[in-house]
Amino acid sequence: MSEQPPFTIEQFYKYINQGKLMGGQCEKCGAIHLPPRPLCDKCFSKEFKWTEMPQTGKLLTYSIIHVAPVQFQQMAPYAVGIIQLENGLRIPGMIRGVEHEKIKVGIELTIEFDKSIVQSQWPQWPRYYFKPTSK
Repeated sequence: MSEQPPFTIEQFYKYINQGKLMGGQCEKCGAIHLPPRPLCDKCFSKEFKWTEMPQTGKLLTYSIIHVAPVQFQQMAPYAVGIIQLENGLRIPGMIRGVEHEKIKVGIELTIEFDKSIVQSQWPQWPRYYFKPTSK
């Protein structure tokens, strides 16, 4: 039987680099943690399994960032939001591929993956973002 990769932020980003959004699911109570952590905040279990998250969700709230941290100034203005995935989990993410004026609460979004586009001293982790779901 093969061992599962560790439940670390490093492994989380390895999965992102592979184009997968993975969370840690508690094997005792079923709670899903994203990003993963070594201890379930619901039942305090340390037993987890990796589980792939849904690729789509709805936008709950958003903001357009005009004054960005130094690491992201070249991207400003950009949109960030909280997206509720199909399984109910809520995660933050940048929103691309849509004019800012057309972003509305409730729009359907799909996750996409790419390498960091920010060139600076900031860590260069693979990233995910959301774009409107094409129908």
